Amino acid sequence: MQHYNAHSIEQKWQAIWTRSGVFEPLKDLTKPKKYILSMFPYPSGAIHMGHVRNYAIGDALARYYRQVGYNVLHPMGFDAFGMPAENAAIQYGVHPKKWTYENIAKMREEFQALGFSFSQAREFATCDPHYTKIEQGFFIEMYKKGLVYQKEAWLNWCPKDKTVLANEQVIEGRCWRCDTPVVQKQMPQYYLKITKYAEELLAELKTLEGYWPSQVLRMQENWIGKSQGLAFHFNLAPKSIALLKDQYHQIEVFTTRIDTIYGVTFIALAPGHPIVGALLKGKHVDPASQQAIVEMQNTSARARALEKKGVLLPLQALHPLSQEPIPIYVANFVLESYGSGALMGVPAHDSRDHEFATLLNIPIKQVINEEGVLEHSDTYNGLTPAQAREKLSDLFEGQDLGQRITHYRLQDWGISRQRYWGALIPMVRCEHCGLVPEKLENLPILLPEDVQIDGEGNPLEKHLTFKACSCPMCDRPAQRESDTMDTFFQSSWYFLRYATPKELWDTQAFEPQALAYWLGVDEYIGGVEHAILHLLYARFFTKVLRDLGYLRLDEPFTCLTTQGMVLKNGAKMSKSKGNVVSPQEILEKYGADIARLYIHFVAPPSKELDWNDKALEGAARFLKRFYEKSFLASPCDHPPKLENLNPAEKQARQKVHLALQKCHAIFEKKQPGYPFNTLIAACMEALNALEKTTNPALWSEAYYILTHILEPIIPHVCSEVAQRLFKCQNFKSQEVDSQALEQEKIEIAISINGKKRASVVVDKDLDRDALVAQAKEQVQKWLEGKQILKEVIVPDKLVNFVLR
Repeated sequence: MQHYNAHSIEQKWQAIWTRSGVFEPLKDLTKPKKYILSMFPYPSGAIHMGHVRNYAIGDALARYYRQVGYNVLHPMGFDAFGMPAENAAIQYGVHPKKWTYENIAKMREEFQALGFSFSQAREFATCDPHYTKIEQGFFIEMYKKGLVYQKEAWLNWCPKDKTVLANEQVIEGRCWRCDTPVVQKQMPQYYLKITKYAEELLAELKTLEGYWPSQVLRMQENWIGKSQGLAFHFNLAPKSIALLKDQYHQIEVFTTRIDTIYGVTFIALAPGHPIVGALLKGKHVDPASQQAIVEMQNTSARARALEKKGVLLPLQALHPLSQEPIPIYVANFVLESYGSGALMGVPAHDSRDHEFATLLNIPIKQVINEEGVLEHSDTYNGLTPAQAREKLSDLFEGQDLGQRITHYRLQDWGISRQRYWGALIPMVRCEHCGLVPEKLENLPILLPEDVQIDGEGNPLEKHLTFKACSCPMCDRPAQRESDTMDTFFQSSWYFLRYATPKELWDTQAFEPQALAYWLGVDEYIGGVEHAILHLLYARFFTKVLRDLGYLRLDEPFTCLTTQGMVLKNGAKMSKSKGNVVSPQEILEKYGADIARLYIHFVAPPSKELDWNDKALEGAARFLKRFYEKSFLASPCDHPPKLENLNPAEKQARQKVHLALQKCHAIFEKKQPGYPFNTLIAACMEALNALEKTTNPALWSEAYYILTHILEPIIPHVCSEVAQRLFKCQNFKSQEVDSQALEQEKIEIAISINGKKRASVVVDKDLDRDALVAQAKEQVQKWLEGKQILKEVIVPDKLVNFVLR
């Protein structure tokens, strides 16, 4: 017997796996396949326990499916562009590219140290030139198809650093670097027309039911936000039209509650609405109101939602039916980017409108009574809201005042970023030709590396030669676009790229036959925090690339698993809370297999994992015992003879085959959610039962099965044991022996009036009368002097006596 030495065993097997290339997908596209994918990380330089948990789940699946004969694609890459690299450049004086690739190298080493069975031949980073080349080509094709457009948008702007800030860089309304108050600035932005696919994105959520968590499906459904309603307008009063110099005549709105039209007591405009801009430009509001409006404009949408504010404008609208005048306000909670940037206020029947009206002393007019029918609504009194909606919608359409439309909460996707470390938007602005895309043969357009990153503005704007170029259409001098793409652009198609062999990456986006074979992703694993944006954008991208002719696929991810967070003392791990557990520390002290075993054992994937050092020690004790007890087994290729087994041996063998049965049920998704914790518990029970026996053949068969079951979870130690005993021939599909599951004796619980009082072990095929008689003997003291009204028998489980 040898003591368990995690580091020597793990280093040995990691070297073997690297040399053999055993984790690479096979070129044989006729075999059944499994594409197992975990969401790729940002290369920050060190993985955290959330990474370990995510990748341990995917790795268990990939290893199991390799065992049972599938061709497995299990790749890993790096979501490598983004803001943290620029922050590092400012803080440490290191170029973002250098910082990124050094971090990738560190993380790759950590993945190998954990024994993750990733394909090394398919690895890439999204900042690699071959990747940029392809996605810039996608952008140009989307632009030519009308799926990309440019318009003005409000952005967070730091006037001191002269740079656009992400929402995460605005802390309590101030720049995260220099503490300067952030303002909102209108700038041209590129948008992807995701709203064109809103209905398909919504409808096809139904095809994912049962395969994706219902929580994620509902979140996407709510984000898309389909609603049926009426689009119409309020005419401006004649004096208001004159004040606006005849430039604006009406205000467009959308409502799902046209039945409350007689309850409108105000119109609310977004601070950036064109009518508000015209008033400010014409100096038609007093200085205090102007200052209040400008403050609203200079506040982010997120901050505006925290506290309602409003300003009365010197304008009035006319009610479309009664022609009564209606006051118009600027309201900070109305967003320029949502709908028309205007809404009708019905404070009696909308909580948000009620709060605003109460704040500004706006009248509140109830038009639906406690019985749920209309009142104070002219000829519509007495109708239910549903009846009124139909009649009023018919009226508006019949008189050409409005029309029924389907409205979506989903907005087009703004992808412009005024930052350096990202994929350049391949557009050129020419004085003669306007905005034109770059020629495909000129791709990729790469970032210049000789830049000064100091946090003050986009360094590409200050580069002496970068922006100067020739127009792709007329060849005259032109200016290159300096905006880079939102990093969600890169993560919206990376899973498609893995399917194409690396040798083709420089010449084509995808290899069609390989793409058709591998997609969709059979199991996608990642945090629930990506439930909306990343998953929605990836679904959108799949549909766009389908329509561009690249693939024949409607949905990218067949099944989705969202793992819970890793906590410590009930709180999310973070440096500020001082509760971070470093994977490197765990690897050094315990080794990879113990870390993986603990991750899987302490909680099922979908539940939060609260780190527990005692439970980690328990996992370590089991693994050491599992390894050291393996020396009681000997090389053997035949099962023990059943007729020679005593009761303890039969029970141990049953426990082993029950664990194998559970293994099949979990990995083949007959049990939802991959509850690996119950599988590990079953293996622990089997080992406990084995330790009560000494039969060498039984121990050999047990380890033949248990190392097969546990290899996806603790691959190093299982490979070590299986090589010594079986030359790893047991890492293949195995069948449960139904005879092993048969029981000669069973334990029956005995209860009185539903309360358990005793139990009895009896022959499995004992007849009813004999069972009742034995049960009565066990609980005789509770039956004395009592009348048995009923005997309830649950086969193989329970006898319950109902007493008077």
